[in-house]
Amino acid sequence: MSAECRDCLAGLDHCHGTIIRHALRRSECTEADCVSPELMPHTFAIDCEAIGCECTESLALAV
Repeated sequence: MSAECRDCLAGLDHCHGTIIRHALRRSECTEADCVSPELMPHTFAIDCEAIGCECTESLALAV
């Protein structure tokens, strides 16, 4: 058994960060060196509201 990431060992495109999905702008990743802030190479994703972002409030006010 290995403590290394299986995807790293297999050479697969992936990221160890978490995607933060915004309502009004592009998603971002918690890893500074991530070059693909799309959902597919990430295991974890959260909505921006969970970290105190106010873009969902701006969207609600616009309606």
